[in-house]
Amino acid sequence: MAHETLGKFGYPDTLIHEGEHWALLVRPAQPTLGALVLCALSEARSYAELPPAAYAEQRDMVVLAERILRELTSFERINYLMLMMVDPHVHLHVIPRYQGEREFEGQSFRDSGWPGLPNLQDTRPASAGLIGELRRLAAMTQPSPLHGCS
Repeated sequence: MAHETLGKFGYPDTLIHEGEHWALLVRPAQPTLGALVLCALSEARSYAELPPAAYAEQRDMVVLAERILRELTSFERINYLMLMMVDPHVHLHVIPRYQGEREFEGQSFRDSGWPGLPNLQDTRPASAGLIGELRRLAAMTQPSPLHGCS
């Protein structure tokens, strides 16, 4: 059964890829185009509580996230934010960062925090089209040598 942090980020509707220990989700509130959440599937509320195998799988999920976001956004930097104040289970916000704008579905997405901290208050809702495109890109990436990801 999914814990409340997964539910807060739209699981399973926003799911892009699920491994044994992690779920990669589209972040429902998009501060930049393609923002994701990498959420532990366990009940752990501290990074140190994760089982050892979760750390190895996390690397594979990060590789997957960066590959699909590079394809979607050609990001210049990527930020991983572990902000477990409101949503207590282990998760990271994966924010692609870029100068200027990116276009998707006829809309323009600006990184309003560039070049400083990401602006998590200036967001747009993730569209069904964006979720579909990120799933498509993830499926194309699956044959690569990801360890531990199913």
